[in-house]
Amino acid sequence: MAVLQSRWHYSGLILLFILLGTLREARAGQIHYSIPEELDKGSFVGNIARDLGLEPQELAERGVRIVSRGRMQLFALNSRSGSLVTAGRIDREELCAQRARCLVNFNILVEDKLNLFPVEVEIVDINDNAPRFLREELEVKIIENAALSSRFPLMEVYDPDVGVNSLQGFKLSENSHFSVEMPGKADGPKYPELVLERALDREEQAIHRLVLTATDGGDPARSSVARILVTVLDANDNAPVFTQPVYRVNVPENLPVGTPVLSVNATDQDEGVHAEVTYSVVRITEKISKTFCLNVLTGEISTSAVLDYEDTSFYELDIEARDGPGLQDRAKVLITILDVNDNVPEVVVTSGSRSVAESTPPGTVIILFQVYDRDSGLNGLVTCSISKSLPFELEKPVDNYYRLVTSTVLDREQVSTYNITVTATDKGIPPLSTEMLISLNVADINDNPPAFPHTSYSVYIPENNPRGASIFSVTAHDPDNRENAQVTYSLAEDTIQGVPLSSYISINSDTGILYALHSFDYEQFRDLQLRVIASDSGDPPLSSNVSLSIFVLDRNDNTPEILYPVLPTDGSTGVELAPRSAEPGYLVTKVVAVDRDSGQNAWLSYRLLKASEPGLFVVGLHTGEVRTARALLDRDALKQSLVVAVQDHGQPPLSATVTLTVAVADSIPDVLADLGSLEVPHDSDASGLTLYLVVAVAAVSCVFLAFVIVLLALRLRHWHLSRLLQTSGSGLARVPASHFVGVDGVRAFLQTYSHEVSLTADSRGSHVIFPQPNYADTLISQESCGKSEPLLIQEDFCKAQDSTVQDNRNIYSLQVKI
Repeated sequence: MAVLQSRWHYSGLILLFILLGTLREARAGQIHYSIPEELDKGSFVGNIARDLGLEPQELAERGVRIVSRGRMQLFALNSRSGSLVTAGRIDREELCAQRARCLVNFNILVEDKLNLFPVEVEIVDINDNAPRFLREELEVKIIENAALSSRFPLMEVYDPDVGVNSLQGFKLSENSHFSVEMPGKADGPKYPELVLERALDREEQAIHRLVLTATDGGDPARSSVARILVTVLDANDNAPVFTQPVYRVNVPENLPVGTPVLSVNATDQDEGVHAEVTYSVVRITEKISKTFCLNVLTGEISTSAVLDYEDTSFYELDIEARDGPGLQDRAKVLITILDVNDNVPEVVVTSGSRSVAESTPPGTVIILFQVYDRDSGLNGLVTCSISKSLPFELEKPVDNYYRLVTSTVLDREQVSTYNITVTATDKGIPPLSTEMLISLNVADINDNPPAFPHTSYSVYIPENNPRGASIFSVTAHDPDNRENAQVTYSLAEDTIQGVPLSSYISINSDTGILYALHSFDYEQFRDLQLRVIASDSGDPPLSSNVSLSIFVLDRNDNTPEILYPVLPTDGSTGVELAPRSAEPGYLVTKVVAVDRDSGQNAWLSYRLLKASEPGLFVVGLHTGEVRTARALLDRDALKQSLVVAVQDHGQPPLSATVTLTVAVADSIPDVLADLGSLEVPHDSDASGLTLYLVVAVAAVSCVFLAFVIVLLALRLRHWHLSRLLQTSGSGLARVPASHFVGVDGVRAFLQTYSHEVSLTADSRGSHVIFPQPNYADTLISQESCGKSEPLLIQEDFCKAQDSTVQDNRNIYSLQVKI
């Protein structure tokens, strides 16, 4: 319940500050605000835009920002509302320790005018810390004959809060011998004292257990407790006594480590073990333990680390002297660190520009900088100066800030760069100084356009380039200075085959490197024409352009494409027919292929890659013709497999292969009979259907042969009648022989007839096609024979042509679907 009340009170206190508004005072032009500690990040501090006489949107437009030195940023500007807000939670105790007032000072810089406005924010304490005992348990030894009203110092009690929120009082648990009192001290650690109210008797009660409660004055109040164990000792008449209650000493900060600072001394008028005194530091923090060392026997205090006035300028130590039985006394040691001029002034540029236009009028502020010296007093007073021969001077607007302003009109044609040395010197003895070099460039006007070293460029790139790869780089030079010489590159708008140029080529606007956005294809287009524009960043900008021709080079990226034989789309394999009576050099088929590339990349060569019967067939290197290399033998298998490779002459060469199946047989029925012996999948239904198909094909072939026989018989009969007529009359001798066909004509007809059969294991996909016969070669020869001679003479003449017709006849074509 107490925690809830504390949170409610804390929230109410924050709300009260916000409702009342932040306190703002105008003291010598300074803006003052007041806020409680522990506010959330982004909490309202004050309306800084109104106090500066600006509108909220002007904060960003005029470059208003916070400048501070030597402290983390505690506040921020909200450019949307124009308010000063907290940058995080602020802990007053961490920031200002025990100081009565916690003030944070910083400056607000208006960038466009380089004006500074000092701001002071007071952090008000809230009761967010409870009193804290250095130890929760303490043993106090008191001699039994101690006088009434004797005082015995207890452990330290510390409350980081200040004012009414700090430690206010103590309360001791009920007992009949002791009370507690607190010596008067405003803030900081407090040492309650145990007061003896009634005489002790060790024989009656040797140990007293007490509970001490420390309470602060906050609303609601916070408290903590500690347990005290009082041990009653036998008589020890005298306690140690320091020679003085407070020891003060001043030491310079450059004191070497190990140097004695001072010695404390306490005497005990007893004798023997009761007079042996040891010293200890009652309240010792981590910083004190690292900085000073106390000799427990002699009381000498010496340095154990380097002293730094800028870090801590004052130390307070509480020394306790205790004799053997446990009687004690305490003294306070106050050590003041004296400042030594050991820090060199620092110069920090707050705002400004390192470039000034040559047309800048006198009195223009160029740079605002701050000088800072960590020393104090005269050691921390710093003055700045520059050479009087320069056309510049220094002005001091506020505190330790300086402005560098022009004193005359600058001329870039005389001096383009000024090296200004700012010397900051303190008033210490001896004085220390530092120098800062400011390089100031006089800006030129934009009077030169970028220029390319060549009037045009030609670029050659191979096709199939990777997308996004750089293909070329252009560079333009601008003799102007700074932004006037900053060149950016772009491409002039154009289209290629109706597509914007930017879809094919891009350029890095900063480096001028061109990138290919597409992989170019020589077969699609072979060159691109474009213009590169180089523009500077001046006002107004100047530009120039250059023409760029990109030529695409052919690469061997297309494999040869086989046009014949064409693989059927139904998955069957083409079969070429070669008669067993074929002679060496007999043309079986021809592989036809093309290549989409150009030049030597499109030159094709053919070779036999693999054959089931090596040495039986050869392939023409440049023609692709498949011919028999020797005469076919009976032992040669019916089915011959050939793998023909087609390869171009590119680097590296690309190739394609085609598999040819050559059936060795004299007639189609032989092929069909042999095909019936080929293994098919053991499927009873499919085997039955295939059998029906074979029977159907055989029946059709038989019908065809019967037709041929009938035709032959009719021709023979007609020939016999013509002979009879010839013997009876000479008039029939002039009848043209072309009206008769004869045996050789039938044989030529058979040789040129072509079957196309598709045979599958699944009869539902089988079919038989009888294409139109091709008489292209044979019948022309027959006609030539028939035009000049009668049938009898023609028969003898055409027998001589039989072998020629045999070589040039069309190739039987058979397709078997696997």
